Amino acid sequence: MSRIGKTRSTPRFRPGNDLDKACQMWMYERSLSRGAAVVAGVDEAGRGCLAGPVFAAAVVLGGGPEEWSGLNDSKQLSATARERWYQRIRERAVAVGVGMATVEEIDEWNILHAARVAMGRAVMNLGAAVELLLVDGSHAPLWTGTPAAPSLTVVDGDARCLSVAAASIVAKVERDRHMADLAARYPEYGFDRNAGYGTAAHLQALRRVGPCPAHRRSFGPVRQWLQVRLNVP
Repeated sequence: MSRIGKTRSTPRFRPGNDLDKACQMWMYERSLSRGAAVVAGVDEAGRGCLAGPVFAAAVVLGGGPEEWSGLNDSKQLSATARERWYQRIRERAVAVGVGMATVEEIDEWNILHAARVAMGRAVMNLGAAVELLLVDGSHAPLWTGTPAAPSLTVVDGDARCLSVAAASIVAKVERDRHMADLAARYPEYGFDRNAGYGTAAHLQALRRVGPCPAHRRSFGPVRQWLQVRLNVP
């Protein structure tokens, strides 16, 4: 595994010019590809939440920057824009894989390990042979058996590489949809609004009614509730 951090070579984008940004993200990604013909971007969603699984996605985009003008890090897009891009990626990308790690796995392993396993599962679900994985952050995917491809971690990769940005959108939308389903089962917590993050309303509900099966027992506010109310060490 190799790692790319923040450097002076990071492309700078002119605000309001979507095609210019897409071109620079595409060129930067190609500069990292080391001649690899098939590159997959990999990212995860939900590491900092108090509830719900952690999701990951791997995406092989294909095409040139003109086709993906306006594509951006999921955090920079509205929910409506994320849904629109999610549909486009699903329809036009060469391959898309999604993986997740359950709440039970998060509590057993820790969230970092679980996120890396989720990314590994996303890669294995791509259904396409890839030559290089560009991974957002500083930790490579984990899987059992032979690695699917070498990994290059890129700090802020979702803002610097088109395929990683696409993976961030897919992971985010898949997880948000899952949390909306959980909201129907556990309406007290507002999972459809907070996606499991520790908002003020979510924490207030947790204090009022306690955790549900979707909560991560190893995370601070949930663990503290269990320790105080149930005398769990």
